[in-house]
Amino acid sequence: MSILDPLAARYASWLGLPAAATRDTADEDPEHVRAMPVILRIERDAPARTPLLEAAAAAAVAVCLDPQAAQDGPWHDDVDAWVRGRIRKVSRRARGAQWEAVQALPGVTIDVDGAQARALVPGLVAEVPREVAKLQISGSDLPPDSPGPAAAGVPVLWCNPSVPMTAGKAAAQVGHATMLLAALLEPSSLEGWRAKEFRCAVRTPSKEAWEALHPGDSPDHAWKDRGVLAVRDAGFTEVAPGTVTILAQWMDR
Repeated sequence: MSILDPLAARYASWLGLPAAATRDTADEDPEHVRAMPVILRIERDAPARTPLLEAAAAAAVAVCLDPQAAQDGPWHDDVDAWVRGRIRKVSRRARGAQWEAVQALPGVTIDVDGAQARALVPGLVAEVPREVAKLQISGSDLPPDSPGPAAAGVPVLWCNPSVPMTAGKAAAQVGHATMLLAALLEPSSLEGWRAKEFRCAVRTPSKEAWEALHPGDSPDHAWKDRGVLAVRDAGFTEVAPGTVTILAQWMDR
């Protein structure tokens, strides 16, 4: 039994929804909306975009599968309540003393080649900690970089080449992808990935490669046969409702 089981249960049905329905929040009480804050360390000497996204992707799933999120752990109730609803993430940027302040909040920091991101335990949007509320959501964009080929032995998160996203938006999307991967993996594969600290590669494919990987109308077959899953966004910011933003490809396929 995994805390991420609710994601696996609704994965295919979410992809099958009409685009407009992905944005329908009629069943939510605004006071009970939850989100995971993802804090990106962007100092004046900014990090490269790709390692920062890779750090954010690993941090998001690391929070969910941390021992403190297990059944009797102090994070369990907050993570469980969030996973059972919409898995919203809100990316913010921090530097200097702001970055140091959020280290005291419950969460996990990941460093990839000097780029750092911290995913915090999700909570009510109406009760965001003061240290987080003061951080800016806008201004989290970074220029494209050239990371080279993906390293062997880690999953690849492919960003939609036709959908520009700021680094903040992309950080949330790759975090969704790693969570879905963890939800769908067999326990032995998940433990192997955990041993690698949930490291992954973030890359942008050609449009032709994206179309070839896309699950289309068969998300179950795409996962079982090719180890590929899709992240579909509700379209509250930057992209249209129902947009597939990320294709995640498991390393063993």
